[in-house]
Amino acid sequence: MGSLDGQVALITGAARGQGRSHALALAAEGAAIAACDVPGPMSTLGYPLGTQEDLDETVRLVTALGGTCVGLPTDVRDRDAVDEAVRVTTDRFGRLDILVANAGISGHAPLWDVSDQAWDEMIATNLTGVFYCLRAAIPPMRARRYGRVVVTSSMAGRLGIPNIAHYAATKWGVIGMAKSLALEVATEGITVNVVCPCTVATPMVLNESTYRVFAPDVPDLERDKVLERFRRVNPIPEPWITAEDVSRAVLHLVTDPGVMTGSVLEIGLGSSARLH
Repeated sequence: MGSLDGQVALITGAARGQGRSHALALAAEGAAIAACDVPGPMSTLGYPLGTQEDLDETVRLVTALGGTCVGLPTDVRDRDAVDEAVRVTTDRFGRLDILVANAGISGHAPLWDVSDQAWDEMIATNLTGVFYCLRAAIPPMRARRYGRVVVTSSMAGRLGIPNIAHYAATKWGVIGMAKSLALEVATEGITVNVVCPCTVATPMVLNESTYRVFAPDVPDLERDKVLERFRRVNPIPEPWITAEDVSRAVLHLVTDPGVMTGSVLEIGLGSSARLH
């Protein structure tokens, strides 16, 4: 018997990386999964986005575990698409117990070089997209007086970090939104919490664009050649955490009996020790 038997989880950004890991972790505990991903094109990113093939692979992997998973192509910037994903999920499974609002993008530039388009894409995905997901998912949870919501922020939502001001702005923003929502639904059996990972070894990080920020003087920007630069960032000298590290935190929050809400769980390789 799994700790999530009979429950239904909708996970955004589920085609790969952290989202795929969360889908597998929750499915292993018995949850049926609605995996949402496949955003429309974005022109300001230095790495490829998740694809339909990636989303299909997540569905395949969950199914191979013996779980139930439906893949829903969903761009979280599209309000109607998010509303439809929640509707399809509740129509198919009859309920929605868990939302993991995980979809997000990253970008790098000093603030004065951030273009209007880069700003707009970042805000639309990482902040407005989370808003759309929370707004759509809360009503079916309120109707059953039960829900577990986890929002993916970042240690960039807890610390100032150069060259990612627009990204950090969204990650600070979702923490305020989640804490406020937690208070609004605190008496209705719904918890709303936040995970703040530091650098995670996913395609959003393991790419030349990110490497260039940490190692601008390294001529051949390959993973092995920038490891040492990443190790300098956090007190615990690991270059990055894994998606599975974050999934353990997510699983902890969605299986909580209801006493944790409005909390921010930092998975930061010691960077939390720098906070007051």
